[in-house]
Amino acid sequence: MKEIVLIGIGGGVGAIFRFLVSRFSQGILGFAFPYGTLIVNVTGAFFIGLLSVLIFERVAHLGEELRALLLIGLLGGFTTFSTFSLETLELWRRGEVFKTILYISLSVGLSLVATWGGMVIAKRITS
Repeated sequence: MKEIVLIGIGGGVGAIFRFLVSRFSQGILGFAFPYGTLIVNVTGAFFIGLLSVLIFERVAHLGEELRALLLIGLLGGFTTFSTFSLETLELWRRGEVFKTILYISLSVGLSLVATWGGMVIAKRITS
């Protein structure tokens, strides 16, 4: 039951952060491209890489509770790959093939690089 409460709290906070970061990003960069979701996904990927190493290598005794709160809850509520999927299909339906391919490539490629970067930084911190 404790894990479910932690996931719920983290998920609620993550969803609020997602909304704020996405709206702020779109307000600055414009609405012609789904910048907000891209930024959220790459940032979320970085932090899941960083926190996964830090939680399991530095504070293993709190691992399951922190995993529930931060990785499943907070970052699960923050990252938006379901929104990514919908926006990708919207770009495709509008016939914007280049933007569709660009969006998929940037979202997946930068998220993988960000996750790896988070893991590298966390390993350096814990060494």
